[in-house]
Amino acid sequence: MAAAALSLCYSLTPKPSHNQNTTALSLSRPNVSSLSHSLSSLTLTARKQPAFSFSVKSTDTEAAVSVSAPEIESPVPESEPDVETAEPKREEVFAVVMVGSRQYIVFPGRFIYTQRLKGASVNDKITLNKVLLVGTKTSAYIGKPIVPNATVEAVVEEQTLDKKVIVFKYKKKKNYRRNIGHRQPITRIRITSITGYQNSPVTTLDS
Repeated sequence: MAAAALSLCYSLTPKPSHNQNTTALSLSRPNVSSLSHSLSSLTLTARKQPAFSFSVKSTDTEAAVSVSAPEIESPVPESEPDVETAEPKREEVFAVVMVGSRQYIVFPGRFIYTQRLKGASVNDKITLNKVLLVGTKTSAYIGKPIVPNATVEAVVEEQTLDKKVIVFKYKKKKNYRRNIGHRQPITRIRITSITGYQNSPVTTLDS
């Protein structure tokens, strides 16, 4: 009985058609295509903020410069310039001396190495008499063969040995080889003065 009543109610209720359903759906749903078109037409424009330029205007108070009266300096008594007593410069001179069988150019204040001076100890003062030539900036004293009365004073600083020299001997086809080292004894002397040449015959040089 209940099933017959339900079937009768279902048959009596009006059924909507297919066209009505589609129209209702189209009316209920928003038009997506129109919305997308309207969104695409919109352009986002960023507002540019106006650039502010600041110009500092100087006012009268800022532009005003404080002018002070120039300070009057008290006169300083001029001191007399110090007169420096310059020492007379030494005359630049050199000499050519013979020590043993060799000749050396010597200058005052410099040192040279000579062959071993026998009997000379450190700090001993020696005198070199074989002066072959004495020269200055403007003149030359030439000896024949030595300059008369010219002497070179020196001080012995060191008695030492020269650098090693290798002496190698070889004889071919004899199996003979000899390797020997030798250090020559030498003396270092420092020149102190060159004197006694002033009264000798002089040759003036063209300046």
